[in-house]
Amino acid sequence: MDRRDFRFRIAVLAGDGIGPEVMTACLQVLEVLQERFDGARFDFRPLEAGAAHYHKTGTAFSDESMAECRKADAILFGAVGLPHVRYPDGTEIATHVDLRAELDLYAGLHPIRSYPRLPRVLADKRAAAVDLVLVRELSEGLLYSRGRGSLENDTVARETMVISRDASRRVSEFAFRVAGRRAKSKRRPGRVSCVDQANVLPSMAFFRKIFGEVAAAHPAISAEYAYVDATAAKLVRSPWDFDVLVTENACGSVFSSLAAALAGSLSLAPTAEIGDRHAVFQPAHGSAPDIAGRDIANPVAQILSAALMLDWLADQHGEPRLAHAARILENAVEKAMAVVYPIAFGGQDGTTAIAKAIISHIRKA
Repeated sequence: MDRRDFRFRIAVLAGDGIGPEVMTACLQVLEVLQERFDGARFDFRPLEAGAAHYHKTGTAFSDESMAECRKADAILFGAVGLPHVRYPDGTEIATHVDLRAELDLYAGLHPIRSYPRLPRVLADKRAAAVDLVLVRELSEGLLYSRGRGSLENDTVARETMVISRDASRRVSEFAFRVAGRRAKSKRRPGRVSCVDQANVLPSMAFFRKIFGEVAAAHPAISAEYAYVDATAAKLVRSPWDFDVLVTENACGSVFSSLAAALAGSLSLAPTAEIGDRHAVFQPAHGSAPDIAGRDIANPVAQILSAALMLDWLADQHGEPRLAHAARILENAVEKAMAVVYPIAFGGQDGTTAIAKAIISHIRKA
């Protein structure tokens, strides 16, 4: 790529509920951010997907949209799901899960941090300094059974957990890379916690074994082991003690939401679902159709997901200007959160006001 010019094709799936609102705010922020860099261009490609699209067409995500996602440099995702729209088997419309399988996205990246000015869920003053990352294996585990389980005579439902060496190894390697970067930036000490139920399930013991093999190859990063139940208790008691956690798919789904809530709100938590060639970036929160169209949704999680996207693109294409842009964006969010008070926290600032505050700080940077 010409170092004087970078141009990236971004698939945009706004989805349902508040998805279109927070996505609009995110794209407005990115449009302003790219003005800071000569030759920077993001080619946004809006695509239809989600529960409303399924209700209208019978398809949650078309083959044409999937093809567009395959061609994109990255995928920005909003939120999907409507309570009254379900597949025939009763499960929710989950387009992002389909993307995981089709694009071999195996590492769920969940950075969790708190903002000192906002109300704390935990009384301890150290809760204002929560800063951890949860890494969730996405390709297998208990959720591998989605669409593969069985219901026998309306009396027994069966699901199967799958843990493989290759999947466990690559997600563990990913977690150690994340910890190494955090240690290098001097934000955290460099420690990875393997969270499992190895005392009960042989499959989890196998996951722990593979993690240990990977840990031995990264002696500069501390490794520790913890059970799921003990970790749940410690997350509530002292989330500030964690650095990087890596765990199985279903456990990761629970812990990522728990940690985000303890840090303040899912509306502050970005996520990335990463593979070797593709990645999806989205907020941790759901579609919240009950507040859609009222300009009260907090767009921070969506906007910080775009910062994760910039970092990933910087790595994929060897373009440090994108990593610099990610820092500008994160700093702008931090400064904005020191002056705005989101409606979600009992304040007066909604989607538009928060986006404007972030844009203002980008222009000052």
